[in-house]
Amino acid sequence: QLQLVESGGGLVQPGGSLRLSCSASGFTLRNYAIGWFRQAPGKEREGVICIRTTGSTTNYKDSVKDRFSISRDNAKNTVYLQMSSLKPEDTAIYSCAAGPRGCSSQFDRYNYWGRGTQVTVSS
Repeated sequence: QLQLVESGGGLVQPGGSLRLSCSASGFTLRNYAIGWFRQAPGKEREGVICIRTTGSTTNYKDSVKDRFSISRDNAKNTVYLQMSSLKPEDTAIYSCAAGPRGCSSQFDRYNYWGRGTQVTVSS
């Protein structure tokens, strides 16, 4: 069964940090571009950041620039989203997605999606 599973979400105070993980079963993540998306309550899902098979990255949100980074550990078949200096507006469900055709903020470029993990930034 081909599956992506996110983990690492939770409640964090403003200014805090979290590292989300995106793990795959049934396929090899290193062959795919991996994007992180988020959906806040009452808002549309949006692309946040993506990493290519080469390791290069693209940030889709100016608001997370210099605060969020993405990396991959091919040996663990896992991609990470490191988030720091978190703000209440970062509160959302964060999902990862795998696509064979490179990075994109367009959802239909990704074949596999995880169910997401909740990140809540609040004091």
